[in-house]
Amino acid sequence: MTDLLSRVLARKATRTSDAGTPPKSPRESTWRLCKDLSPLLRLLILTQLAFNIGFYAVLPFLAEHLGTAIGMAGWLVGFVLGLRTFSQQGLFVVGGWLVDRFGVRPVVLAGCVLRIAGFVWLGYAEASWTVIGAVLVIGFAAALFSPAVESEVARQSVVWEEDGRGPRTRVLALFSVAGQAGAFVGPLLGALLLAVDFRTACLAGAAVFVLVLAGHLWLMPQHIPGRIRVRKRGGARVLLRDRRFLALCCAYGTYLLAYNQLYLALPDEVQRAAGSQAPLSWLFALSSVLVVFAQLPVTRWAGDRLDLRRSMTAGLLLIASGFAVVAAARPAGWTGTAGLLPAAGFVILLTVGQMLVVPAARAWVPDLAEEGRLGLYMGALSSVSGLIVLAGSAATGFLLDLGLPAAVPWLVLAAVPALAVAVVPRREKGAGAAA
Repeated sequence: MTDLLSRVLARKATRTSDAGTPPKSPRESTWRLCKDLSPLLRLLILTQLAFNIGFYAVLPFLAEHLGTAIGMAGWLVGFVLGLRTFSQQGLFVVGGWLVDRFGVRPVVLAGCVLRIAGFVWLGYAEASWTVIGAVLVIGFAAALFSPAVESEVARQSVVWEEDGRGPRTRVLALFSVAGQAGAFVGPLLGALLLAVDFRTACLAGAAVFVLVLAGHLWLMPQHIPGRIRVRKRGGARVLLRDRRFLALCCAYGTYLLAYNQLYLALPDEVQRAAGSQAPLSWLFALSSVLVVFAQLPVTRWAGDRLDLRRSMTAGLLLIASGFAVVAAARPAGWTGTAGLLPAAGFVILLTVGQMLVVPAARAWVPDLAEEGRLGLYMGALSSVSGLIVLAGSAATGFLLDLGLPAAVPWLVLAAVPALAVAVVPRREKGAGAAA
């Protein structure tokens, strides 16, 4: 995007400026970063916050609604939830291709309209087929607007870096913070609305997306400077031949597989230690709060010491150590509060690893993407990683059901991100900036 000399000079200027000013507190640094963002970046980051508030006000309570109010069998509830994941994560690559072809604004607007329709439909759905239709619409809506927003944030973060304002990972870290804040606030809002009924929660979720739609109609430019629309075909072929990008997807996929254990392996461990799954909500809250308050300081620390490859490597090793903590403690058979400490250690190490891996992976994609195909590459990062999670989760479930010694499944899970370190591609000379 710019030549190597420009990048080096910009980085030097940033470091010189940082060295000449006293260190800021995390709150001051965050406030300064928010003030320095362009109006478009502020819009996109606030969009991520609103997206997750609307989404998590409804979806965490969907399984209970389907089982009790609709009366679905357990297998059908699982099938519906799987369909939602597939229609979202699996189709990200389609949304990314549409972004490259038609631009950010129309794809985001279409996604908002579909999400509004899907939530309203879900609120009034009373039969299995209507629920399935609503869930598919909700999932595909995210497959449209998420690649659009994520790819443009990634592209704008590169512009930010090339202007000498600092590493691109700081912008992407703020984007992650906004998403986690929404994931934290959304369920609280949904729990309050469920005091009325599930339909009210769905309509409130739809209302959030009405506000997002109005904001983008008013504030999102018709054409974003520097954004190239690609009409030619062959993007998928180019992507599948890009070994370095596919390696990045594999490494990122092992992180997502590890993160998925919050919903698969961790509940079993909490049930064993506490006799119920009640402490799970506190562990989930711990993860969200850590990201909200520690993501930017961690990213700033990593930016001063690690490049993107080292940041991903350190994150994957921390995640592996989280599984190892539980594996080491399992033979002792602790229960009660002491039994929950290894689970809390796992959550903390997984979350800190996530803080290193996610901004680094997203920051790396613009360096690997072919000109004009950033949306496709960002979508493919999620879709390919999602396929890894799908296969890996099935294998994990089988592993947990084998009746092996207590520590073995957790040791196997620890080995996966540790081995993925070897897959993380090497940086090409002059590609990107430090993390």
